[in-house]
Amino acid sequence: MSSKRFLLLAASLVFTCSLHAQTTTACLAHHPIYIPGVLETNYSQGCTGHDEPELMPVSGAAGSARDLTWTAVLPTNGRSSVSDVGPTFWFGGTVNDPKSLFSQAFVELQFYPDSLVSKCFNDGSFSVNFAPNTFTACAPVFKLVPNNTSAHSFTETAAFNAMLEDSTTPGSPLVMQAGDTITVHYFVTPAADGFHITVTDLATGHSGTMTLNSPSDGPLMPAYATQQIGNSLGWGTVNDAPNSFVWEIGHASIFTGGDAFCVPGQTNCDSYNADSWAGFSPVQIKSVVFGDGSSAKNFAVVSDQGGKAEVSLTCATYGGSFCIYPWFTSGKSGFHYGVDYPDTLKDFGQANQFTQTLQCGGPFGANTTFCSTVLR
Repeated sequence: MSSKRFLLLAASLVFTCSLHAQTTTACLAHHPIYIPGVLETNYSQGCTGHDEPELMPVSGAAGSARDLTWTAVLPTNGRSSVSDVGPTFWFGGTVNDPKSLFSQAFVELQFYPDSLVSKCFNDGSFSVNFAPNTFTACAPVFKLVPNNTSAHSFTETAAFNAMLEDSTTPGSPLVMQAGDTITVHYFVTPAADGFHITVTDLATGHSGTMTLNSPSDGPLMPAYATQQIGNSLGWGTVNDAPNSFVWEIGHASIFTGGDAFCVPGQTNCDSYNADSWAGFSPVQIKSVVFGDGSSAKNFAVVSDQGGKAEVSLTCATYGGSFCIYPWFTSGKSGFHYGVDYPDTLKDFGQANQFTQTLQCGGPFGANTTFCSTVLR
């Protein structure tokens, strides 16, 4: 190798490493409904949000929305990085909050891929440092409050946020690695002091627990009793069940793209690039078990941007580079999100699994939300 080429390569490596090493701060809020002249919403300063395609267990079992345990395997980097396709995926649900519109807020236990979290801020934001194949988490709870601009104008802000800490070393994040099997347990206690979340890394035996008890808004308890479609967030954009798994898409990589908002067709928007999803081992959603011991038999999906309808807004044709809408599949190892992977058994019509027009109702009338599709 020539000395000139070596110097260029070294400079490139230094630039990449310094970019990855720096502390990066972002705030990813929940997607609120926006109806001009009826409910006009905006994010608080510094926060953004975009599409939140979700997978939800469906059950009429008593208390199924108040006690449920997800088992999942964390994705692993390959020729592409998990953080390329979006800065977070999360397990979340609707909670009561007397200081929010409809007395409802939404918790997102946000897992940050390739990230070591250093701080979870009160406004819902977080700071992370690059750490490949590492996952840490914060749990912001987002609410809508009047912003005094007009009677129908609201701002989304945070009622609560906390780091998921390792119970053996309080003050330090629970650090999980790619390929680890984890459980995420949402539950309540007789104290009614807020939704509790316990995450356990079965590979290491380490765990962390937090309680959603807001200093300003009080205990944030689950808003619904059962995991049935129609028990939805009142100010949300979808007709869904209370608790779900979501991959936040429509953001550039937090490390190489600064978490910039992006749309299909943009070449920095790996969220919509099939090859980027195919380049790593996907998340595996193994099961959901409810407090009565029953397992979820039925699952549904929904997109709050209309799936393929979103792609058609900025791409001339569907299916090319940076112009797909990722989908949920059922594989031998569980549910995946992204594209068809080697163990896929069913892909449910790929992106066609998501409804593309507003055909369900909500607090603001008929045809104001996207309907869920039951996969099985």
